[in-house]
Amino acid sequence: MPFDNTMALAALASVIPLIIIYLLRPKPVQLSIPSLMFLMQVEKQKKRFSSIRKLLKDPLFLIQLLVLILLSTAAAAPFYTSQEDLSDEHTVIIIDASASMQAGNRFDDATRLAEGYLSKKNSVIMAKSSPEIVVENTGSSEASDSLGNIEPSDTIADLSGAMSEGMRLLSQRGGTMVVVSDFASWEGEDPVATKQLAQSYGIDTAFVDVGSAVGNVGIIDGWIDTEDGNYVYTCVVKNYNDFTERVDIEIENPAGSVKRSLNVGPSDTAQFRVNPLSSGVTSISIADEDSLPADNNAYVVIPTQSDMKTLFVSDEGKLPSKIALSTLASVDISPVKGIPSATDDYRIMVIGLKNRSLTSSEVERLDSFLDNGGRVVVVASQMLAGGNATDQFLEMLPVIPGDVAEVQNILGIDLEVVQSSSLTDDVKFDEIAMYKYLNATPRNDATVLVATEQGDPLLAHWPVGDGTLVYFGFNDELGEPWNNFHNLPEYPVLWARLTAWLGGSGDISDYNHETGDITSLAREMTVQTPTGTITTQKVLFEQVGTYKIGGRTVAVNLYSDPESDTTRQGSEVMERVSDQNRDSPDIVRQDSYEAKNYLDNYLIILAILLAVLEILIIRNRGEL
Repeated sequence: MPFDNTMALAALASVIPLIIIYLLRPKPVQLSIPSLMFLMQVEKQKKRFSSIRKLLKDPLFLIQLLVLILLSTAAAAPFYTSQEDLSDEHTVIIIDASASMQAGNRFDDATRLAEGYLSKKNSVIMAKSSPEIVVENTGSSEASDSLGNIEPSDTIADLSGAMSEGMRLLSQRGGTMVVVSDFASWEGEDPVATKQLAQSYGIDTAFVDVGSAVGNVGIIDGWIDTEDGNYVYTCVVKNYNDFTERVDIEIENPAGSVKRSLNVGPSDTAQFRVNPLSSGVTSISIADEDSLPADNNAYVVIPTQSDMKTLFVSDEGKLPSKIALSTLASVDISPVKGIPSATDDYRIMVIGLKNRSLTSSEVERLDSFLDNGGRVVVVASQMLAGGNATDQFLEMLPVIPGDVAEVQNILGIDLEVVQSSSLTDDVKFDEIAMYKYLNATPRNDATVLVATEQGDPLLAHWPVGDGTLVYFGFNDELGEPWNNFHNLPEYPVLWARLTAWLGGSGDISDYNHETGDITSLAREMTVQTPTGTITTQKVLFEQVGTYKIGGRTVAVNLYSDPESDTTRQGSEVMERVSDQNRDSPDIVRQDSYEAKNYLDNYLIILAILLAVLEILIIRNRGEL
């Protein structure tokens, strides 16, 4: 019999002290009786074996001996092997939770059919833009309850991604995977190919098609342009019916409401424009209800455009950063040599000191400005290095600055975009020659957008109080320049984006998303979704409507022609599945595995029973 821990068999040596104890224990005193003298010779013959015979006849000795042997053997973890079939008791149910599953009764039919596939152990996965595990390794009752509580999203489903997650759950001992979907559309890999892969690994995979073709009219696309300084929205409506449809449109925005009517032919599209768009939220709705509500509404957010009063603190007269800001029509810049006591009228503050650092009183005013929701940009300079700045000021920065580093290479050091954002898009950082920069280390909660190839942050931000502080690592001194960034056309562009982002406007794409998009936040925040409130640091937009993130309102739309086409069915997928079943792939995974069946628990139970028997014997003798 094999053992997992053969060293533990050394514990069997414990029987030796037990035998010695029994052999050396005190013996009864023997008295010679004359009438029995004739038996003395016989006793002498038996005496040499009497101790061993007494041991073998003593039940307590035998019990204790067996207990030691059983416990020592159990510690060695004995086992025997057997070939076991891969378990088919674990079933992974994958429910298509895409927008098209809202049509008719598709989603209700899907959850109802899924209950018929539940087994002893179940996992439920919702197939959305990213797979979501609802329950894992649970009984049929809990799995059934979870199926009754899920709702479809407004996204496009990645069926293959959800199936890959199911394969992971079944990777150890196999099982069954059931995919319930309308198979009308998907993103990512072809689910039929993923099904073939799953079956090649011994995972029985079934496709269950739900839903019938129904008519629909929906908003399938929309985009924002600028004309004559105004934003213009173009909306595309498609009719999936086999007859001409009169589509009534309702447009609502802060300026009022407008109604329009469109005649859209069968399987045809029509466009209309909203010109100009008002600041705030504009909603476009199809008045008549149909089978798919997710594409009956579209939302557009135009951030409020207002003059951003900016306080520019510097002890230098001419700086490229000041010139860049002064050319922006949306920025009202006020140059000062120190932070004034009253800063309530300003939304943004830029610290561009070159010859001195902030005083303690200025740092306190800066701290108050940030606590009240102010936005601050600190431009790197010698005044942040070598202990020139106060500890209180340095603790506000999203980086820990060190000494000034000088690059010997005439071309400077290479820069890289650490995290892509609308601030850094299309900025040619590879053309910037950095001759000097501050050695710096990012703080744990800071967001680094641009850094040197060694990892020194050059553009980073983090929250301070209710405000935001940005570290701008591109020093703009003109005497002995640290870099050539101010000579590039992207320099004023970056400042324009930075002030727009800090001022609350930002790029228009930051306020208008499609379902399935994901945005990361600088810290964990409370987000108001179209159906409730969540606290998160990463927002997955999976519902059509408006989201409120901090002080921003974000519009989210479906915009998917395949998902809105409720006339499409899964017949093409099911035909390919049938062809695949006829040409079943070779199984690259065995349908059984070698299982270890351990005996240690049984040995321990037997030892416990023997110990109980020992106690009963001692009690029966009157020794307890």
